[in-house]
Amino acid sequence: MSNFKAVSELTYTEAVNELDAILRTMQSDSCDIDRLTVYTRRATELLKECRRRLTTTDEELRTILADLEK
Repeated sequence: MSNFKAVSELTYTEAVNELDAILRTMQSDSCDIDRLTVYTRRATELLKECRRRLTTTDEELRTILADLEK
Protein backbone atom coordinates (compact mmCIF):
# COMPACT_ATOMS: atom_id res chain seq x y z
CA MET A 1 0.00 0.00 0.00
CA SER A 2 2.87 2.35 -0.46
CA ASN A 3 2.43 3.32 -4.10
CA PHE A 4 -1.11 4.58 -4.32
CA LYS A 5 -2.85 5.02 -7.63
CA ALA A 6 -4.45 8.45 -8.13
CA VAL A 7 -7.94 8.41 -6.64
CA SER A 8 -9.41 9.83 -9.84
CA GLU A 9 -8.08 6.82 -11.76
CA LEU A 10 -9.84 4.28 -9.56
CA THR A 11 -13.27 2.87 -10.22
CA TYR A 12 -15.77 3.23 -7.41
CA THR A 13 -15.41 -0.47 -6.61
CA GLU A 14 -11.62 -0.22 -6.51
CA ALA A 15 -11.86 2.75 -4.14
CA VAL A 16 -14.22 0.89 -1.81
CA ASN A 17 -11.99 -2.19 -1.89
CA GLU A 18 -8.95 -0.08 -1.06
CA LEU A 19 -10.83 1.53 1.82
CA ASP A 20 -11.68 -1.92 3.11
CA ALA A 21 -8.03 -3.00 2.87
CA ILE A 22 -6.88 0.14 4.70
CA LEU A 23 -9.41 -0.46 7.44
CA ARG A 24 -8.30 -4.06 7.86
CA THR A 25 -4.65 -2.96 7.98
CA MET A 26 -5.36 -0.24 10.55
CA GLN A 27 -7.30 -2.69 12.74
CA SER A 28 -4.61 -5.37 12.65
CA ASP A 29 -2.07 -5.89 15.38
CA SER A 30 0.68 -5.52 12.79
CA CYS A 31 -0.31 -1.99 11.72
CA ASP A 32 2.80 0.15 11.42
CA ILE A 33 2.18 3.18 13.64
CA ASP A 34 4.54 5.20 11.43
CA ARG A 35 2.19 4.62 8.47
CA LEU A 36 -1.01 5.40 10.35
CA THR A 37 -1.08 9.00 9.13
CA VAL A 38 -0.52 7.87 5.54
CA TYR A 39 -3.40 5.39 5.79
CA THR A 40 -5.68 7.98 7.36
CA ARG A 41 -4.95 10.56 4.66
CA ARG A 42 -5.51 8.03 1.90
CA ALA A 43 -8.75 6.80 3.44
CA THR A 44 -9.98 10.40 3.66
CA GLU A 45 -9.17 10.98 -0.03
CA LEU A 46 -10.99 7.80 -0.99
CA LEU A 47 -14.04 8.63 1.13
CA LYS A 48 -14.31 12.12 -0.38
CA GLU A 49 -14.10 10.73 -3.90
CA CYS A 50 -16.67 8.01 -3.21
CA ARG A 51 -19.04 10.56 -1.69
CA ARG A 52 -18.56 12.86 -4.69
CA ARG A 53 -19.33 10.06 -7.12
CA LEU A 54 -22.40 8.94 -5.18
CA THR A 55 -23.72 12.50 -5.08
CA THR A 56 -23.11 12.96 -8.81
CA THR A 57 -24.81 9.68 -9.63
CA ASP A 58 -27.78 10.56 -7.42
CA GLU A 59 -28.18 13.93 -9.16
CA GLU A 60 -27.95 12.32 -12.60
CA LEU A 61 -30.54 9.69 -11.69
CA ARG A 62 -32.92 12.34 -10.33
CA THR A 63 -32.58 14.29 -13.58
CA ILE A 64 -33.24 11.20 -15.69
CA LEU A 65 -36.26 10.22 -13.62
CA ALA A 66 -37.62 13.78 -13.68
CA ASP A 67 -37.36 13.77 -17.48
CA LEU A 68 -39.35 10.52 -17.57
CA GLU A 69 -42.17 12.13 -15.59
CA LYS A 70 -42.59 14.95 -18.14
